[in-house]
Amino acid sequence: MSIDLKKLGMMRLAVVSPELKVADVDFNLAAIKATARDAGRQGASLCLYPELSLSSYTCGDLFFQPLLQQEVVNALLDLARFSAGEIPALVVGAPLEQGGRLFNCAVLIADGVICGAVPKTFLPNRGEFYEQRWFASAAERNSDHLVLAGEPIPFGEDLLFQVESSPELRIGIELCEDVWAVEPPSGSQALAGATLLLNLSASPEILGKRDYRCQLVASQSARCLAAYAYSSAGPNESSTDLVFSGHCLIAENGQILTETERFCFDSQLALADIDLQRLIGERQRNSSFTNAVSQRSYRVIGFNLSAPRVDQLLSPLSRTPFVPANAQERSERCQEIFSLQTSGLAKRLRHTGSRNLVIGLSGGLDSTLALLVAIRAFDNLGLAREGIHALTMPGFGTTGRTRSNAEKLAELFGCSLRVIPIDNAVRQHFSDIGHDEQVQNITYENAQARERTQILMDVANQVDGLVLGTGDLSELALGWCTYNGDHMSMYAVNCGVPKTLVRYLVDWCAVHEFDGEISKVLADVCATPVSPELLPPDEKGEIDQLTEEVVGPYQLHDFYLYHLVRLHMPPQKILLFAEWAFADEYKSEELKKWLLVFYRRFFSQQFKRSCLPDGPKIGTIALSPRGDWRMPSDASVALWIKQLEQSS
Repeated sequence: MSIDLKKLGMMRLAVVSPELKVADVDFNLAAIKATARDAGRQGASLCLYPELSLSSYTCGDLFFQPLLQQEVVNALLDLARFSAGEIPALVVGAPLEQGGRLFNCAVLIADGVICGAVPKTFLPNRGEFYEQRWFASAAERNSDHLVLAGEPIPFGEDLLFQVESSPELRIGIELCEDVWAVEPPSGSQALAGATLLLNLSASPEILGKRDYRCQLVASQSARCLAAYAYSSAGPNESSTDLVFSGHCLIAENGQILTETERFCFDSQLALADIDLQRLIGERQRNSSFTNAVSQRSYRVIGFNLSAPRVDQLLSPLSRTPFVPANAQERSERCQEIFSLQTSGLAKRLRHTGSRNLVIGLSGGLDSTLALLVAIRAFDNLGLAREGIHALTMPGFGTTGRTRSNAEKLAELFGCSLRVIPIDNAVRQHFSDIGHDEQVQNITYENAQARERTQILMDVANQVDGLVLGTGDLSELALGWCTYNGDHMSMYAVNCGVPKTLVRYLVDWCAVHEFDGEISKVLADVCATPVSPELLPPDEKGEIDQLTEEVVGPYQLHDFYLYHLVRLHMPPQKILLFAEWAFADEYKSEELKKWLLVFYRRFFSQQFKRSCLPDGPKIGTIALSPRGDWRMPSDASVALWIKQLEQSS
């Protein structure tokens, strides 16, 4: 598969720590060319190199040598000619003279042109650093240009670089110490529209600095809602009293995407695919960003950037964006979610003074999780578990397995269990409205769901309690709930938990929160197929109505939900991402089929989300109209379906 990253609003970026020799400009130039070719072959559009990468950072007083300075200029002119071919744009470090002062500069070169030079603003002059001995700060420049080979080159810390064919790609540059400053230049650059922030660095390594550097780069990318690339001088710079590691990083919106191995004397290169479209979307939705204004003005320099096609994305896409692949991280997340759910419910109980909860316990995953949350909330508040009134309401589709598990859990936990069959009541309702019981349509199914909800509400009145909702986030996205049936409750404790995570939460509770016979029952609940159990069982008494055969696999729908609501991706991009993520499991036609189902249901079922009961927000996606999601119930899906149907 050939992928046009530019069409997807993305770009491939390389950070490089090249092999070099101190003050050997020819050697360093050759290393930069070699790594640029390598990065270009791997689809990179831009390569970032360390601070003073043409001369080396540790030249000391050799920086004052006219011969070294001239060789650096010659190397820049050479790189300009070199970049005219199928070569990524280059950002290299160089000592450059302007107005009788020497500046530590970052130089951007692209498509045969030296586009501009950005001088370093904050010069460290403490401990092992003596930069003010050799260099002037950007604040001391006396012109907006410097001259190289008779040509004026834009010069200043007020430069931003705009890719002319990609309006979402604007580049801001700072050097090493700049990002350690109280107010890094990159913050103002981001507010002026820079989505890609570059840092050329020569940071010596000491104990603990790697972790601090990672935190700094990640947090700056998050604070600026940007991609942040950091390239640092390698161990060949290690001279006299200092050791350099060549640690290079790329972060996007708070997440480290890639980094190089440290302490390698050979050239090191790392690449990452940056989603610029996503960053623009994050900024548009962040009022703190949109309301802020850059405190300085910038000169925007246009330039051309190659956009080679690539065979695949560099980072594997998670099939389960809501569920961490790492077991330890997944366990920690489950613990955090369970705490959020129990705290939210406990607050509602404290506020209302309720000592009774009513829950419809089906023996399925969602109602089991809601019961576990209720148990822990009652324990935390010192309330008697008898105040949890678990109602199992067998109907036409109830199987012995789910009913048995529901009753076992209620008894093992010491809840007040009530078994209230709904068959006769529903049949009476069919008679009242003139519905033939043999017609097992939506009326047949929803009548059962609403009968159960009526029972729950009336029992709650009996015991002066609250009805605890059990529906999850995925069901809300698809509208897979009966309006004013299981759609309604007095507190919806699972409304922020997607279906793919519910099973892990129940399993986590079985291991970490409970034990013995309870854990065994919870394990069997996790092994039970997902079903509303509204249609009669098969001849063996087993579940015959499988939810995922009707609406599609929840694994796919949760993937689609994340990329639509969290990342606001267009349909074609979501489909392409799904094809990469599920290439060995689903054919493209099947992925497209279920994505069409997802879009149609997501839009048509918004009216159910417009009147949801209260419930705790758990992650970055919430569909409550009082929380993150505000969408008109009558919005047309035509635009999205049109693009998806046009996808090849």
